[in-house]
Amino acid sequence: MFDTLTLARLPAEDEALRPAIRAFIQQNIAGIPLDRRARSWQGFSAEFSRALGQAGFLGLTLPKEYGGNGKGPFARFVVVEELLSAGAPVAAHWIADRQSAPLLLNFGTETQRQKHIPAICRGEQLFCIGMSEPGSGSDLASVRTRAERTAKGWVINGQKIWTTNAMHSDYMIALVRTSGTSADRQGGLSQLIIDLKAPGVTVRPIVDLTGDAHFAEVFFENVELDEDALVGAEGEGWKQVVAELAFERSGPERIYSSAVLLDAWIKHLQAVGRSDCAALVGRLTAELATLRAMSIACTARLVAGESPVVEASIVKDRGTGFEQELPVVIGDDVAANPDEAVSEELYRTLLYVTHIAPSFSLRGGTREILRGIIARGMGLR
Repeated sequence: MFDTLTLARLPAEDEALRPAIRAFIQQNIAGIPLDRRARSWQGFSAEFSRALGQAGFLGLTLPKEYGGNGKGPFARFVVVEELLSAGAPVAAHWIADRQSAPLLLNFGTETQRQKHIPAICRGEQLFCIGMSEPGSGSDLASVRTRAERTAKGWVINGQKIWTTNAMHSDYMIALVRTSGTSADRQGGLSQLIIDLKAPGVTVRPIVDLTGDAHFAEVFFENVELDEDALVGAEGEGWKQVVAELAFERSGPERIYSSAVLLDAWIKHLQAVGRSDCAALVGRLTAELATLRAMSIACTARLVAGESPVVEASIVKDRGTGFEQELPVVIGDDVAANPDEAVSEELYRTLLYVTHIAPSFSLRGGTREILRGIIARGMGLR
């Protein structure tokens, strides 16, 4: 059920991380053009992720015995907020740090933890998540990719699609069916760790409207895995995925995807001496501040050991709507002032964000699916 979000403050000890992460960002993203930084958490640089790990900014919420920093979700919020606000290229480590490592910590075996989590904290192992399938959309319960038991472990056949950075990743944690059929819905689903270099795995990048290839389709043809590929208990995959998605849907990445563009437009207004957009900038800033407060409130629920599934869905739904509004508002202003000098860099950034913005409400669960979750949580369906 839905509970009212209680406002929370970021603790002083976590706020104290800002000077160090800001200095790291300034040193490591100098020279990256504005339109590249606008890729936000889809910007890929394995080198940047390794440097981030070496500086101690990965695995912030993970125990020190696994190479983490032993801090809490508030510390990660501060670091992620700074990275996204600056448009740092975080995609290489993003899923492993946000979802895969916490999942393995909570549900994995000790062998899995020792093998993967320290390498994730160093930025050396890259993960993707295998959820969506052709014909399934955001209806994860209808997955058909199947893992059959063998004498040595498992053999997998099937296909995943819209898999972020699968072409660059070392491993996938996939939601697969280990018993029953797709008609059984949530029953019979499990999660497995798949080595993407294993025989029988084929990864094909999908080029999007911007010309980038963030997504991929992944095919499994008689892929053999050891017994210890299973994460958690067999048949408990759905419960594990639901808990995992709370990390994916409530964070600042659902607010700041267009932040680089917003900052650039405000600087443009200042440079040309315009004040006619003051009320509009004020409205956008107030909405951003409200969404940030909601995201921090969700983080507080995670700190308390709760799983704010409904609340996280609200943050994602409202946050991605805000992210999608920004390029429209800014594009309208630029078009309404055709004689105004606008830098090529700002034009390229606006063009990129305009093209990619429709995906903001698709990735991590479509708006329709999220509103169904919200309605059920509020007892409306």
